[in-house]
Amino acid sequence: MDMKVPAEKLGLTEKYHLLTRDLAWDPSYRTNKEIHPYGDFEGIKIHDWDKWDDPFRMTVDSYWKYQAEKERKYYAIIDAHAQNNGHLNITDARYLSALKLFLQAISPAEYAAHRGFARAAREYEGVGMAVAAEMQAIDEIRHAQTQIHGLSNYNKFYNGFHGFTTQRDRMWYGTVPRSFFDDAMSAGPFEFIIAIGFSFEYVLTNLLFVPFMSGAAYNGDLATVTFGFSAQSDEARHMTLGLECIKFMLEQDPDNIPIVQAWLDKWFWRGMRLLGLVGTMMDYMLPKRVMSWQEAWKIYGEENGEALFRDLARYGIRKPKGWETAAESAKHVPHQIMLGMYQWRFGTAFHVWPPSDEDMDWLSEKYPDTFDKYYRPRWEYIKQREAETGEPHLNMGLPKLCQTCQLPTWSTEPGEPEKLVQREIEFDGETYHFCSEGCQDIFEHEPEKYAGAWMPIQGLIRDFGEDVPGWMEWVNLIPGKDNMSYHGSEDEQNFKAWKAQTTASS
Repeated sequence: MDMKVPAEKLGLTEKYHLLTRDLAWDPSYRTNKEIHPYGDFEGIKIHDWDKWDDPFRMTVDSYWKYQAEKERKYYAIIDAHAQNNGHLNITDARYLSALKLFLQAISPAEYAAHRGFARAAREYEGVGMAVAAEMQAIDEIRHAQTQIHGLSNYNKFYNGFHGFTTQRDRMWYGTVPRSFFDDAMSAGPFEFIIAIGFSFEYVLTNLLFVPFMSGAAYNGDLATVTFGFSAQSDEARHMTLGLECIKFMLEQDPDNIPIVQAWLDKWFWRGMRLLGLVGTMMDYMLPKRVMSWQEAWKIYGEENGEALFRDLARYGIRKPKGWETAAESAKHVPHQIMLGMYQWRFGTAFHVWPPSDEDMDWLSEKYPDTFDKYYRPRWEYIKQREAETGEPHLNMGLPKLCQTCQLPTWSTEPGEPEKLVQREIEFDGETYHFCSEGCQDIFEHEPEKYAGAWMPIQGLIRDFGEDVPGWMEWVNLIPGKDNMSYHGSEDEQNFKAWKAQTTASS
């Protein structure tokens, strides 16, 4: 009689190898170069793909079990939020402007990251790195879906949530994250992992999913907190994977070091320009604030970044160009962006309002070196002018956009906060404008790539001229309902009426 011998239990490393790299094979009728044509065109040299290991040893079976449990808990909370009119638990409907900007800027970016990682998974020759990229692609589309599902409940009751997919491509501020991801997705697989694994995951999501989600909790938004914390466990893994990929490239060949350094310089600056939108959400759009953008940058940007680059110094990597400029700009950027958005509020898909005296006192406390000196006088002038004239303070001129990051050129010179940045260069017979020295440097390195960038203001001038209502229809905006001042808006009136009903019935 045959005896059954229990199968030897595999260790975590053995199981990981069996279910990832051992699934690969050596091609017989095509070369590796033919199968992976983008593996070396960026100049990155990889001598031994087996040297890269997923630090989490994540396999497909464990991944699905882990994510399925998170999905089950997430949708249970979302259902409870919807059934119990959770939208009335927020502080007030001003808070929704932050969610609208999040939905227009961040959720489409998550989907773009999904597409980029799906492509990168096909282009990496190393199976371990390809499997990790494939699972991150699934993570990213899940994040886009959970964010859209979490915010869809607000779309039932409030304006401005309906057209985010159109506005990603056509709204002047929506093209800022779009251009970031178009840039990353049109790069090679190794630059892409720097762009997303470092700039988007390490720099951006730390500042978005920790302090901003804490702000959501403080303002009573259970739906946003739930998808934020559900995503954050993935983001921690993504950051680690991105940094491991960077170290892997640096360890493979010394010739990779200057290439990686140039990418770190580029994508740090691109990430910083995108992050200004998050700072505006935190400082101006949360009725109850947890921390200022400057405080968040010091904790999650400077301190984390200093630790990262101390670690990478042993490879010959320095802090990115513009590091000190970014720290200085954190004192100014949220105020500059909000002042611009307030004056162009007829062309946004969310409501804005001038900061109250209490708000300005808070901003003064958090920005002691800059707010009272440079920004309080502007807000006071705007409020006084509107009170005297009875008319909204609007800037009907078209903003000049940066050719690289596509933000309006509202930034000021480093160390000279009363002087707007003016950068321009000639290329192929055309003049191109930039919001910063960092954006100009990026353009000059790859001018052909950025010279052909889609600029929404150019489309407005070409296709609509002075037909502002026609442009608003094109971007899926309902004038006065989706934008302009919060005070007197349908969102404000409806929230107050519904909130009063719940108070009266309790």
